[in-house]
Amino acid sequence: MHPWVQRLHPPVHHLREAGDLRHVDDREAGAVQGRGRAPGRDDLNAEGFDPVMTRQDRVGYYDLAVNRRDVAPYVDRLLKADALVFSFPVWNMGFPAILKGFVDKVFLPGVSFSMKDGAYAPSLHNIKRLGVVCTYGGSRWKTFLMGDPPRRFLKRTMVRTCAPGAACDYLAHYDMDHTTLERRERFLRSVERIFSTW
Repeated sequence: MHPWVQRLHPPVHHLREAGDLRHVDDREAGAVQGRGRAPGRDDLNAEGFDPVMTRQDRVGYYDLAVNRRDVAPYVDRLLKADALVFSFPVWNMGFPAILKGFVDKVFLPGVSFSMKDGAYAPSLHNIKRLGVVCTYGGSRWKTFLMGDPPRRFLKRTMVRTCAPGAACDYLAHYDMDHTTLERRERFLRSVERIFSTW
């Protein structure tokens, strides 16, 4: 398995103040490496990824000859991977802007799907497993009542773009605003346990 870990926890996020949980991406990558695989790892914030879809991006969106031009290195890594991990904080019941922009600009026609006779056809069949490690400020119950948009999108929409039968491991640490060291450690152990099976 050749997983690609997409790290999106920004350096000033509340995880930093929360102690060891700021190393969540290190734990997941370490667990995968423990099984003899070296995951590719990116930090979109550190790389200065531009999440803004410009007018030119939108105009060329369906033009397969030009739509990868500005994101080719990301597309290449995505197409070489057989698993994908997103690690991010949930803000305002959604993705951070940089993750939303990443999905919009990299999961393009000709990359993750194609349009045939006006019908959508998923095509990211190299991805056999999807992993999500995220944190929420709100409780699981409050998040459930709000519809949990990140979980819904990743487990229902994104996974269907991947290979038929692709699995999705969704690990969420809720109520970060009231977390404790014990809860964080328990969550990190579950991250290590799940990713050690990859």
